[in-house]
Amino acid sequence: MMHFATRVSTAFRISLRELRGGLKGFYIFLACIALGTGAIAAVNSVSTAITGSIASEGRTLLAGDVRFELNNREANQEEMRFLEGLGDIAVSTVLRSMARLPDGSDQSLVEVKAVDGAYPLYGTFVAEPAQPLNELIAPVDGRFGAVAAPLLLDRLGLKIGDEVLIGKASFVITGAITTEPDAISDGFGFAPRLVTTREALKASGLVDTGSLVEHAYKIRLATPAPTPEEIRRKAESTLPNAGWSIRTSDRAAPSLTENIERFSQFLTLVGLTALVVGGVGVANAVRAFLDSKRTVIATLKCLGAPASVVVMVYFFQITVVAIIGILAGLVLGAIAPLVASYYLAGFLPISTEPTLYPGALLLAAMFGILVTLSFAILPLGHARQVPATALFREQGFESRGLPSWPYIAAAALALAALAALAILSSDERRIATIFLVAMAAGFVLLRLVALAIAYLARRSPRVPSAALRLAIGNIHRPGALTPAVTLSLGLGLSLLVALALIDGNLRRELSANLPERAPNFFFIDIQKSEIDGFRSVVEGISPNGTLVEVPMLRGRILAFNGTDVAMIEVPPEGRWVLRGDRGITYAETVPENASVVEGTWWPADYAGEPLVSFSVEEAGELGLKLGDTVTVNVLGRNITAKIANFRKVEWESLSINFVMVFSPNTFAGAPHAWLATLTDTEAEPADEAAVLKAVTQAYPTITSVRVKDALDVVDRLVGQLATAIRAAAAIALIASVLVLSGALAAGNRARTHDAVVLKTLGATRAMLIRAFTYEYFLLGAATACFALLAGGGVAWYVLSQIMRLPSNFLPDVALTTILLSLVTTIGIGLAGTWRILGQKAAPVLREL
Repeated sequence: MMHFATRVSTAFRISLRELRGGLKGFYIFLACIALGTGAIAAVNSVSTAITGSIASEGRTLLAGDVRFELNNREANQEEMRFLEGLGDIAVSTVLRSMARLPDGSDQSLVEVKAVDGAYPLYGTFVAEPAQPLNELIAPVDGRFGAVAAPLLLDRLGLKIGDEVLIGKASFVITGAITTEPDAISDGFGFAPRLVTTREALKASGLVDTGSLVEHAYKIRLATPAPTPEEIRRKAESTLPNAGWSIRTSDRAAPSLTENIERFSQFLTLVGLTALVVGGVGVANAVRAFLDSKRTVIATLKCLGAPASVVVMVYFFQITVVAIIGILAGLVLGAIAPLVASYYLAGFLPISTEPTLYPGALLLAAMFGILVTLSFAILPLGHARQVPATALFREQGFESRGLPSWPYIAAAALALAALAALAILSSDERRIATIFLVAMAAGFVLLRLVALAIAYLARRSPRVPSAALRLAIGNIHRPGALTPAVTLSLGLGLSLLVALALIDGNLRRELSANLPERAPNFFFIDIQKSEIDGFRSVVEGISPNGTLVEVPMLRGRILAFNGTDVAMIEVPPEGRWVLRGDRGITYAETVPENASVVEGTWWPADYAGEPLVSFSVEEAGELGLKLGDTVTVNVLGRNITAKIANFRKVEWESLSINFVMVFSPNTFAGAPHAWLATLTDTEAEPADEAAVLKAVTQAYPTITSVRVKDALDVVDRLVGQLATAIRAAAAIALIASVLVLSGALAAGNRARTHDAVVLKTLGATRAMLIRAFTYEYFLLGAATACFALLAGGGVAWYVLSQIMRLPSNFLPDVALTTILLSLVTTIGIGLAGTWRILGQKAAPVLREL
């Protein structure tokens, strides 16, 4: 034991002395580790900052300790008594409608929020001018006051003091909204907000039978306050049929938190890709470094240093450099929340105070350490096997053999630990596992591609050009750059191609394909007494359009087969069906845009037990089968229906679709509104404006949604997400470029020998430059072709199998990929070999 400790101490002292000469040879190593570690640390730190702020500011974001929400109806007297027994109440009502100018010249979709005098119980509502909200929304000269989002003012050209009409009421704009404390917990809206009083909302006539309206009852709990679980149990036991959704301040914005965590996990996996790709650069850098230290290693061995001491000397050096790189990455990750807060503080809750997130930084550090070990151990094993005599004879580490089994086992163990950490640190472990398997398959596939390129080069016919002949020979010779180039650029380019194709196809679908198939308008909250007159107005303005009308109710799924959905484990892709209230309808016949794939539809005059038709895709995600029962709460009543059939729904058509369609007898006599769509493929923007104006003026309580406007909002959101994803992919590509640079540096000595021998035999510098250019061109083109195939395959699978969207090949992506690959490969290759071509022959020839 003492003998081993002496060896470790000696090796550590020698390694520190060698490091006094600086970090020459380790710069690419440092950059690869710092880049990958920094990406993971930054993503997780920002995610933790946002989710932590949501949790710590839950009361403000919810504007209460607990929130009870009812859809399409207000709480009855019994329910109000229960709520009042919990503490102070603030009641708010949210719905969408049309805001229009008094002269009828313009109108815009608006989200109306009506509040009472107690709002907000927590947090502060801020507007411009800086006055209390109760004063701003108080009546002004017989008209109701309202504060509006700046976007609504811009759309309609309004200013403070102007009048706007909503429903049957007139409002005076008294201010512009600056901060709405509970906006995030209310959820994302496609329309700008307008805040007014509940009395004003009643006067507008917007709340009627079947109107799509949300009533929120926010409670400031009396002390001593019960726990969230106690509140839920008490509500369910006291009023089991209320049908309300309950949210507590510890989960003020669950959807936002879940989406941020998912997006963070995705970006973490992309960052891990950059780190693993950088791991190849680590291996190349270690190999190049050890190659440059061959005389030192030879000297140590000749002086009697055991091979284990030699390995420890350089293992310690690599560890020290890795720690420096990891620390640099952690610094980047630590300052990322401050930078992010500058851009995100306006619309996401994120602390602007300097804060460290140890968990995120520790996770990134562990990834960095494991990647370093995984990729540095094998080159160290090669150095151990090379005898001192071979090193003195100027032979390097070009051996194709594997190191001894302890090094292989250690590298395998480090890789296994890396994979385990990636899986265990992810909430979506199945996706993380698939991602890692795909990455491993990518490494194997790229190795096979390199072998195939070398095989084709070896079998290619003899060409007359000496430079081209030399380039082809360089591709398949021992120690060729082929594996390094394909591996370094292949993964990064493939990821970039996949993301670019997915983004491009989504943009095309949103901006071109969907608008062609989708209706021009959705009309919401049409009352039964208005349906005939509404139809006459629309048909008079758009005689060639197709008007589709269906009954519309709102319901929340409570149970499957009598089991509370809260107790059922549902995969992520199916959770949206159970989140909040869903639009539901009834029909005598199969909807036009759907087809029954299992079971049978009920007769037109069916009068038996309630039946329901379920979308087949969502039913599969929820584990439902024919004959199962579904319990929904509609207008405060629990209704249980049996699944009679499954139908295939064309969601991508954006026409009227429902997850659940019930038999007509299920809701016999239930009050409801109607939903309609208008489709006119020949309509011009002016025609759409005429329809919007006519419907809004004739029926001000009907909400008109222009589909193109909604798609524009979605397109902007997709663009913002795509920017973040492309930035993450760019990190992986930068890591690829660093790896390529490291691979070229690792082969510089062999290239120097080749160039000197060829120049001695009469080759000119111009011919060698042409040869190297041809070589890099062929390797870059081959790698680009692989990236197009691999990235295109991934994009096709994501678009067609997961998103259920058409997948098209985009020529601009292909051209960009090829150009990027060629410029990168040729540029870095020639930059690395230019110095080699200037080497004097004599010093090199003397050492051969």
